[in-house]
Amino acid sequence: MISILHIITQRLSRTMAFALPHLLCFLVFLQQLPIFTTAQNISLGTSLTAKPGNSSFWASPSGEFAFGFQEIGNHGFLLAIWFNKIAERTIVWSANGNSLVQKGSRVQLTSEGKIMLNDAASGKQTLIADSTANEVAYAAMLDTGNFVLANKNSANLWQSFDHPTNTILPTQTLYQGTTLFAPYTASNYSKGRFMFTLEAGGNLLLYTTHFPLDTANAAYWSSETEGTGFQVVFNQSGSIFLTSRNGSILTVVVNNTVPLPGFYRRTTIDYDGVLRYYIYPKSSNSSEGVWQMAWSTLSFIPSNICVNISYYKGGGACGFNSLCRNDQKPSCQCPNGYVFVDPDDVMRGCKQNFRPQSCDEVPSMEEFYFEEMQNTDWKESEYEKYTPVTEDWCRQACLADCFCALANFRNGDCWLKGMPLRNGRIDPSSGVKALIKIRRDNSTLKLPHSPHSRTKRNSTLLLVGSVLLSSSGFLNFLLVLITYLVVSGTYRRRPNMIQPYTVLPGMNLICFSYEELNKATIGFKEELGRGAFGTVFRGVLVSEKCVAVKRLNNMVKESELEFKAELSAIGRTNHRNLVQLLGFCNEGQHRILVYEFMSNGSLASFLFGKSRPNWYRRKEIALGTARGLLYLHEECSNQIIHCDIKPQNILLDDSFTARISDFGLAKLLKTDQTRTTTGIRGTKGYVAPEWFKNMPITTKVDVYSYGILLLEIIFCRKYFEAEAENEQQMILADWAYDCYAEKKLQLLLENDDEAMHDIDKMEKYVMIALWCIQEDPSLRPTAKKLALMLEGTLQVSVPPDPSSFTSSIV
Repeated sequence: MISILHIITQRLSRTMAFALPHLLCFLVFLQQLPIFTTAQNISLGTSLTAKPGNSSFWASPSGEFAFGFQEIGNHGFLLAIWFNKIAERTIVWSANGNSLVQKGSRVQLTSEGKIMLNDAASGKQTLIADSTANEVAYAAMLDTGNFVLANKNSANLWQSFDHPTNTILPTQTLYQGTTLFAPYTASNYSKGRFMFTLEAGGNLLLYTTHFPLDTANAAYWSSETEGTGFQVVFNQSGSIFLTSRNGSILTVVVNNTVPLPGFYRRTTIDYDGVLRYYIYPKSSNSSEGVWQMAWSTLSFIPSNICVNISYYKGGGACGFNSLCRNDQKPSCQCPNGYVFVDPDDVMRGCKQNFRPQSCDEVPSMEEFYFEEMQNTDWKESEYEKYTPVTEDWCRQACLADCFCALANFRNGDCWLKGMPLRNGRIDPSSGVKALIKIRRDNSTLKLPHSPHSRTKRNSTLLLVGSVLLSSSGFLNFLLVLITYLVVSGTYRRRPNMIQPYTVLPGMNLICFSYEELNKATIGFKEELGRGAFGTVFRGVLVSEKCVAVKRLNNMVKESELEFKAELSAIGRTNHRNLVQLLGFCNEGQHRILVYEFMSNGSLASFLFGKSRPNWYRRKEIALGTARGLLYLHEECSNQIIHCDIKPQNILLDDSFTARISDFGLAKLLKTDQTRTTTGIRGTKGYVAPEWFKNMPITTKVDVYSYGILLLEIIFCRKYFEAEAENEQQMILADWAYDCYAEKKLQLLLENDDEAMHDIDKMEKYVMIALWCIQEDPSLRPTAKKLALMLEGTLQVSVPPDPSSFTSSIV
């Protein structure tokens, strides 16, 4: 049968009359035909023992593949399948990459037909393969590279092809839900930082992972076959393609260009995240010509992983603070002034090789310099942008900012970027210059004085004085008197030592007394704002840290334990786009929350003030708010529905980063606490329609409110303006949809030249907002899809008419 397939394949390769789709469809048919090989059956009860020399294995009939133990350096043994007839015993499947076993360990095909791994060091037993049919008669290593458990009729009950690790082989098929994980390093076969998966929805994707977890983080390549992809076929002629359920070809992943018989083939997701298609000549003088006896790469995906990965979470292609350079294959390096965290694992990223700038010091060019690197950028690391400015101004801005690790400069645009730096790449097409801030000489720097150093210096002076004055008894007496006066004076000037605040176990929240907060706010004197949840006051703690102190009103009458449980859920949140809860007071009738202070106030005052904020900053605020929602809805330990997304609850920190506030407080309020209708939570104008329809309340209520907020951010206009020129313009959502449908969005951008120059991006944001405010919650995007659309990773389709926007306003 193999020779027949070989002849057919050779003839087809010479025939140019067939178009590629017809050829591949025919090869799909050939793929389904049985391949007859004589397997060397492994009887029940047979076992292998791990020992040096890689000599403990079960081979396939031809000897081309083997199943058994491979020794991995001095670290232990890996139960694996490998190419057995080439010098490089290349592993294509493994069972215990996350937990190597030691010398003397055994793998056994038990009498029940199970493959069990027994670790000689720990005595631990691990089930590797099992069949629910309980009809296993034997095991076999096949010449395809597939290890199987079979019944007496030679039907496969379990096969390694259905449980791939990082490699697929000819004749292997991947089904929906199948995932390949890149190894951690070239010699460490535990699950690494990348994955290749055919999702249940039909999309074939390459992802970064939430390492060390093996869940998907960000996609950096996609077949874009959502809803249609069914299986990935690696056919016998060497082509790889994605088919639909009816067998039609959707995407050709690899097109065969080299005849099959003279080469071994494999497709592997390597530790660097690249999916590569490899070939290896079976002999040095094959009929196809003389080839180097080594694995050669015929094709790979993506073409440049350094620029493909650009996400606000994770370390990119090479780890935090590092740079990815694509010279035939990606390589990782550290910028000047930085070194690898672990030289044996360069993908862990880099760290500064000097003492970072302290916010307590006044820097100068005598202490720091800027290393220039051309065409070098760290995507998604900026926290501020200035334009138009000069390069020298950009350097000075970064020097004066203790949070700035480097600045990127291009054509008058200056981006300040802080640690950790993400998605670093060297890309000749970018035209971006990196200005990396480095301390000149760490060894000669004087550290800022501390109270301890001053005490030590005073003690030294007193000691010297004692020696000089010890020649006279009178002077000794005088010395004692002076010493007493100096020391007692020092302690009198020192403020009273405050006992450390009580931090509740497991909550990381400070428990303040009412007296402490009353003193910090000078009797709750300086009011910062009022909202549905309470009143906010400015406060200064004993440590001189400025805070926002919120006195809650209309609290639910619940036990102290329940109150602390709710606070614990809020206190465990930690995200760049959330206002951090620092502590609370739960004393008598006083329920008070203490937050970090946001120096630039609320988004409401920012958007609706006298001057219009620049378009770039508005886009950053919109994206930051969406990322904060994504964290609350999907990424924190307990899902939190905010219930009151509006400009007053989006605060801006020193760098104008959007920070969501008042999240998680809905459960702490009375059920009738509202500014609109009884039983409804939220603020008039931002409330989702389902609140009025007795429908289940889900995270989609926040998405609706965000849609209204996004329109306000785009147009710097409130959701409702009674003094509008005409009735059609009163409700922003109505007017925005009408202008969008009539392709007249410029009517909403009066005197906003910056947004007009970016009209395509602005129109996309309007489309996203219209999706968010659909009356049917199921039509609204999730927070994750919302963030992806704003980032440009996910395409935005044409939104339908949201129907009605007036229900939450009247």
